[in-house]
Amino acid sequence: MLRGIEGIKAHVGFNLGKSSWLEVNQEMIDSFARETEDRQWIYVDPQKARQGPFGTTVAQGYLTLGLVAAMLQDIYVLEGVGVGMHYGIDNMRFPLPVPVNASIRLEAMLKSVTSFEDTGEIVLACTVECDATQTPVMHGDIIYRFWPEHANDKRPASEASGVR
Repeated sequence: MLRGIEGIKAHVGFNLGKSSWLEVNQEMIDSFARETEDRQWIYVDPQKARQGPFGTTVAQGYLTLGLVAAMLQDIYVLEGVGVGMHYGIDNMRFPLPVPVNASIRLEAMLKSVTSFEDTGEIVLACTVECDATQTPVMHGDIIYRFWPEHANDKRPASEASGVR
């Protein structure tokens, strides 16, 4: 639990921990391929993929990246900072693909915190490991920005939040 900007700043440089394992199955891979219209055979054709470089279908790197938000919920909770959203990615790499039916988990380290006049930014060094490989399947820095919940609401905070 990280509370407020000062609570977050106190944890800079700390390893925030690891998420639970999450299985990446063919249904997830197929659904992601459909939604992104990225239907390469290495992802969606188990028969053909058996003859390919990995001997099975694999998950797209962006599917692995897309699962980071869910895995982060296992690691920490931010309170007292308002509303947050993804802002950017630095140095993201996918050294190996995730084979179908393998499980992945995220490890995150709070790399930095910056506060501005009415916003803040955190940078998380993220590594995704896979139970089927010795090498991480993803690593890089993910950046989140956050704003006070009622930054554009000119009413007093008690009214804007519904508190009476």
